[in-house]
Amino acid sequence: MEPLDRLDKQSILEEKVFEELFSQEDEIKKARLMVALEDRASELGVKTKFNTVLRAYKKVDKEMQKKQSSAPSILDNWTNFDGPYDRMYCGSWIASDEGVYSQNTGTADILACRHPIIPIERLKNLETGDEQMKIAYKRKGKWFEVIVPKDILSSANKVTSLYRRGISVTSENARCLVKYLQDIEDLNDEHINIQYSTSKLGWIMNGFVPYDKEVLFDGDAQFRQVFESIQGHGSKAAWYAYVKNLRKTGRLEIKFMLAASFASVLLHIVSGLPFFVDLWGETEGGKSVTLALAASVWANPEENAYIKDYKGTAVGLEVACDLLNHLPLMLDDTSKKDRRIEENFEGLVYDLCSGKGKTRSNKELGIVQEKHWKNVILTNGERPLNSYVTQGGAINRILELECGKDVYQDPQETIRFIRDNYGFAGKDFVDTIKRLGKDKIRQIQQELQRQIYDDEKMQKQSASLSIVLTADRIVTDYLFQDGEYIDIESAKEVLIDRNELSDNERCYQYILGEVVINGAKFDPITQTSEKWGVIEDGYAIIYNNAFDAICKKGGFSKKAFLSWADKKGLIQTQGGQLTKVKKLGGNPVRCVFIKLDDTIDSEGFRVIDDTQEKLPFS
Repeated sequence: MEPLDRLDKQSILEEKVFEELFSQEDEIKKARLMVALEDRASELGVKTKFNTVLRAYKKVDKEMQKKQSSAPSILDNWTNFDGPYDRMYCGSWIASDEGVYSQNTGTADILACRHPIIPIERLKNLETGDEQMKIAYKRKGKWFEVIVPKDILSSANKVTSLYRRGISVTSENARCLVKYLQDIEDLNDEHINIQYSTSKLGWIMNGFVPYDKEVLFDGDAQFRQVFESIQGHGSKAAWYAYVKNLRKTGRLEIKFMLAASFASVLLHIVSGLPFFVDLWGETEGGKSVTLALAASVWANPEENAYIKDYKGTAVGLEVACDLLNHLPLMLDDTSKKDRRIEENFEGLVYDLCSGKGKTRSNKELGIVQEKHWKNVILTNGERPLNSYVTQGGAINRILELECGKDVYQDPQETIRFIRDNYGFAGKDFVDTIKRLGKDKIRQIQQELQRQIYDDEKMQKQSASLSIVLTADRIVTDYLFQDGEYIDIESAKEVLIDRNELSDNERCYQYILGEVVINGAKFDPITQTSEKWGVIEDGYAIIYNNAFDAICKKGGFSKKAFLSWADKKGLIQTQGGQLTKVKKLGGNPVRCVFIKLDDTIDSEGFRVIDDTQEKLPFS
């Protein structure tokens, strides 16, 4: 600018004078120059004209500043968090280590969150198609990550639930935080990675969760304990050496339960159905230690880590199976059953061995995603599991193994060891399965099934046993390399004969037992308040309604039994009906005429073989 004393009436009003005045960045220098120009205009007699032009420039300058404040610079439009995460475009949001705010023209900035927070990854569930978002947030200089369902992030009412995870969100800033997170996702859609995820373990796509990292586990927080228990801990070499020594003892209980644990991940490959393997016997025989040993193949065998019990509900066990998917479900002590489970234990066996949960609706009356699994259920107790069920179909899904005495020389030492060393063999087995391939696995299983085939045995049980023996063959050859195979003939002892398993055969034996136990109810001389009929000519002649009650009490189908008994020649019929009229007490009554076996006499008593050695005192 020219010296002030050289400015005249025309030049002081020129545009370049005002442009130079308003280009001053130092506000103090700008004010001093403005006062000096006003004094010079007054000396020249053009102060009124000068002030008119000056007011116009002030107005334009104010509008320019207003536009600049409402349109931040390029640098201000990006997140500016100190940490490992890439910057993301955030539009009009201010996002720095001081927190996240919404820029609001003319008023104070609105708080979204008092600390850094940013969405970093989308997780798409392979089973449901639902998406979750991985959120990173910083508190006291440290970054944390949390996986959150997107329906929570979309609702101001629900997002406040993140407060318990350490995120500063209340009802006051919830709405603004929801908008910020959604804006970041929308503005950076092409740059936020999509990670496929699953809430299930086992074979997923071409990998195995949790060992393969291509698919991420996104299960609920309540399942984290189980998921995190599945890892290697301690010494791999020590575990193999210790378990080899246990296998060398020759105890079938150890080798069979270990093989059943490994076998669980083979069901998916050989298209097998879920089944139970039950180790039963007297207390302190080593049942719980053996179950813990089987668990150490995959995970931490501590109580409440991987191993569960029957104290939950049937729905809870369905959820556990759905989570484990192909990994074995392990339930300790059948005596600790919830009352509702005990009342319908047979139904539980059918449900878990069906491999899928019941169809249920949610509160919006939509169908909940159906749960499904293919695994082996390992359990133990003082009584055989099949003593809790009556139907042959349920028993056919159970492999029973009796636990003898003193399985371990020092059970406490075994427990201590496997709690310090676990979780390695499962991954080794999965890697071995991948190398062998499906065709080789199926070939081994089919060969073993032919070896144990017996027309007198139930084929579902035989198929289940062949899968256990397949796992034993593989781990013996490739993992332990000790030649300690399960003896096939010993293993076949767990199979049940068809006649033993037949519902109708068992019903027949049950009815005969009821006849013996309630002999007084068939005796015309004995005075009782209740009569069931009479015994004549080798037949128990039972009132129809009494027979109904016997079948109902035993959990058997009267119609199915009578049809089978007729074909076997065990009942007398009349006029095309499976019952026959009998005159009792002078009145004709329709009864079931059921043939007694040779061990029951005409009075309903069991005949005892009296051929015995002569007693020394007789």
